[in-house]
Amino acid sequence: MKKIYILAMTVALTTACQKEKALDTEKSVIEEPSAQTRNNIEQYIYDSIQKPYNVGVLYKFVDNDFSDENQKKYLYPATESNVVPILKKLKRIWIDPYTRIAGEDFIKGAAPRQISLIGSWLVNEENGTITLGFADSGMKIALFGVDKIDLTDRDRVREYFHTVHHEYCHIVNQKKPYSDEFAKITPSGYTAVWNNHTDAEALQLGFISAYARANNIEDFAEMTAHMLIMGKTAWDTKINAITSATGKEALRKKEAFVVNYFKSEWNIDFYELQAEVQRKIQQ
Repeated sequence: MKKIYILAMTVALTTACQKEKALDTEKSVIEEPSAQTRNNIEQYIYDSIQKPYNVGVLYKFVDNDFSDENQKKYLYPATESNVVPILKKLKRIWIDPYTRIAGEDFIKGAAPRQISLIGSWLVNEENGTITLGFADSGMKIALFGVDKIDLTDRDRVREYFHTVHHEYCHIVNQKKPYSDEFAKITPSGYTAVWNNHTDAEALQLGFISAYARANNIEDFAEMTAHMLIMGKTAWDTKINAITSATGKEALRKKEAFVVNYFKSEWNIDFYELQAEVQRKIQQ
């Protein structure tokens, strides 16, 4: 259980598979206000996110993609005063590191066309979990709990932006899939009831978190996000402390797989990206 939450629920990250209407990959799905009608928030979004990266930001209302009435009853838009601060952090910890290490055009070519900001958590009543975010069809990232995150608390910032890097990894993987060999590293450890297990148990089995046991797709994204958000020193300390030799070996194999994927498919030095994310978190 993540200590950031006061609700007695296990945290879930989910990749949405359902989609009623495909998003246009060539343009933002957000209707752009004119320069004369933009408020301060819209001007920041246009100057810092939409114009340079062709990514729209939805913050004024909860969009229609949430068709489950039991889920929608908990949702409300992000408080306007929280929008620019969260976007500044998002740009610093996610966009800027990729831009510096992978080049100016990387995010433009491998970015969601829409970021949806929701003030509340997404509560899943059927299994007692909270969804922090999801990536939809490679074209959209929805982030929940915008009104809940304390941006002055560095530990909570790390936890929250772990979600961003996790969900963005799904989009990167959808653009260029990784080899099926990744799923063969710990094939027997995946389970649909991952939320009944602890992170400590997962480590001994060769998974960086309990959620990584959901399937190999979430496993890859969890590996990527944990390595980026933890940084190399904290990562090595955590892996070296694992008492199970097979668990430790599996995680080192997964680490090498992730590093090789980013280099071979995207020409990104993952450890340089990791160091840049850490530098931005410390700012």
